[in-house]
Amino acid sequence: MALTVPKNSTTRASTALVLTALLAAGCAQGADDTSTPAGSSPTATPHGYVEGAKESAEQQSRLLLGDPGGDTRVLDLITGKVHRTADVAGATRLATDGRFGYFDTARGTHVVDTGAWTVDHGDHVHYYRAAIRDVGDLPVGPDAEVRSDATVTAVTDRDGRTGLYDRKELEHGEVPAARILDGVHSGAVVPYEEHLLALTGDGRSTKLTVYDREGERVAAPDAECEEPRGDAVTRRGLVLGCADGALLVGAGDGAFTAERIPYGEDVPAKERAAAFRHRAGSDTLTAPAGDRAVWVLDVTDRTWKRVETGPVVAANTAGEGSALLVLETDGALHGYDIVTGRETSSTEPLLTTPAKTGADAGGPVIEVDRSRAYVNDPAGKRVYEVDYNDGLRIARTFELDFEPRLMTETGR
Repeated sequence: MALTVPKNSTTRASTALVLTALLAAGCAQGADDTSTPAGSSPTATPHGYVEGAKESAEQQSRLLLGDPGGDTRVLDLITGKVHRTADVAGATRLATDGRFGYFDTARGTHVVDTGAWTVDHGDHVHYYRAAIRDVGDLPVGPDAEVRSDATVTAVTDRDGRTGLYDRKELEHGEVPAARILDGVHSGAVVPYEEHLLALTGDGRSTKLTVYDREGERVAAPDAECEEPRGDAVTRRGLVLGCADGALLVGAGDGAFTAERIPYGEDVPAKERAAAFRHRAGSDTLTAPAGDRAVWVLDVTDRTWKRVETGPVVAANTAGEGSALLVLETDGALHGYDIVTGRETSSTEPLLTTPAKTGADAGGPVIEVDRSRAYVNDPAGKRVYEVDYNDGLRIARTFELDFEPRLMTETGR
């Protein structure tokens, strides 16, 4: 792999020393304070220790890349090195929970441990890196939806049946046996706040149901969601896409609540938000609004904003005042001011061949973290790293030896 780095570009490693000091300070106090009390053993397990992993001072970002022909790679964004993993033939989609990659194939959901993840303790975070390894296949059919948290991975097949897998066993490199969650569900079952949230019904009109981790139904908030499509976990709660907008599900004081965030206008079915994209940890979500616009959902303010753009291939944003990033059919990445809807910046074309609007799995995507965005150019066999805080400057270009049609970022 060849790596091109423009002059004066800033890499992630430049802040390592500062972050090391911050990490040490953050873990020395607060609710998770594990300062060694008088008389205790100096060999006690350190705070944040994870067997088999190395704690780092900065986010250990990696890109998991796949070609439906079977080639898979992990690109370490800290070192710039590319690691080959076991071939996954026939993969049509790729999802992640921040550490594991889940390839959707005809024979099942194939799991790859990218060996990079973040643990958020609220007042501070821990960043980890470990060995990259192939885990194996979860025995489900194609088009399965995978959602996960620190303890359980829920896999819902296209018939609405859900298997629950012990995530700790996946961390040990083993494929666990599944526990089957009762009922038929519309869309994904989402682990949230130590429970499992699901929409049950006929697929058109559904109701929210809450299960405990053992699969027992514990609550059914008075909340319906017509024609559900798309979901995202934010710091403000779980967002579920519905025909009239979104349903925001929160938890507090031992109870679950549901609040509607309506579009505020009649939106044709083909222009509704169907799949959300956002930076992990952000409360600003994006979704195509048809072929020539993008929805921006501010979960904090409970508002939708429709931004008129050029023909949309993919969209994302870092939130918190950052630009809306839109990859358009001209092959260029465009930046828009979310408040005014005005285009503020753009790149030269990044795509070797034109892409279509509404690209599904296998098309270019935009991955966003706290400092960079990543765009895959399958035909050009490359991935671009973009500094979205510097006029969409191309910070690095990663040349590859295969077509990265599937891409997701881990370590977040």
